[in-house]
Amino acid sequence: MSELCQLEAAGASDVGRIREHNEDTFLIRQDLGLYLVADGAGGHNAGEVASALAARSLSNYFGSTVRETHDKPEFDHFGLSNGARRMSRGIKKANQDIVAISKGSTEHRGMGTTVVAAGYSARSGLLHIGHVGDSRCYRLRGGYLELLTQDHSLLNDVLEQRPELDESVLTRLPKNVVTRALGMEENVRVSIRSHAVAIGDRYLLCTDGLSKPVPPSAIAEVMAKPAPPAALAAELVQLANAAGGPDNVTVVVLEVTGELTGRKQPGPHVSPAVIAARRPDQASQPEILILGIEELDLDRLQVLPAEAASDQLMESLGTLARRRK
Repeated sequence: MSELCQLEAAGASDVGRIREHNEDTFLIRQDLGLYLVADGAGGHNAGEVASALAARSLSNYFGSTVRETHDKPEFDHFGLSNGARRMSRGIKKANQDIVAISKGSTEHRGMGTTVVAAGYSARSGLLHIGHVGDSRCYRLRGGYLELLTQDHSLLNDVLEQRPELDESVLTRLPKNVVTRALGMEENVRVSIRSHAVAIGDRYLLCTDGLSKPVPPSAIAEVMAKPAPPAALAAELVQLANAAGGPDNVTVVVLEVTGELTGRKQPGPHVSPAVIAARRPDQASQPEILILGIEELDLDRLQVLPAEAASDQLMESLGTLARRRK
């Protein structure tokens, strides 16, 4: 089936109703099978430089490795996908480029960006999704919306380490802090997943300017409409602005086209995982705070990134909880 599949894509971006500058970037490179959304952050509007640099760096890397990719088998002798490894290497290269410019330029010091990228391999019919931060990828398949990424956020990191914590403690945590982003440090952990595409699939790459103020049921309803990707992307941006537009909003919509079986598609539904990924109070916290880049002024709370999580993180969280009582 993979040989019959083609990807159609369109993107849209808007500054929103609150922000003065748009620090988001999206990329569509059909020739490379590469699609990306990045949400920049940093002082003096350097976030837009970081997100644009992430897109350019990853695009350049994919362009420079086309021949190498064709010469290699789809899977190495360990059974690992070379396409997924290529995505991870490309995002890591983008991180190194951002760190280098941030260190060498006073104007751009402290800049960073989240990223979610998808790379399509026609040979295997796999879509390789890499992400760092809280920009997301959703898939609509058979009318069912599913979240394919997990935010690298303070809340998720705490839950991974201390799932027994009471909700009264968790509700005191800031909901807008990401613990992983490009530009934080020279080495970054990239989350990678590969998914076999199917004709009729729709994929959504988006910044939190959409996922925070707009409920997943509304996203699913738009994604299920019989409209081309460009129309869907534009409507999703309008939806975010209608919900208050608290942040820059950027989306890329992918549709897998080909010969359908004629089976009637069910109406849109939302995976429980998607619902759980959105907290009711997130819409009131539009700004992104990247630990290690943005200053987290919560009674001078100091927390560590997930890579260095330890008892110190739990001690700091306990201190925050006591101060918030």
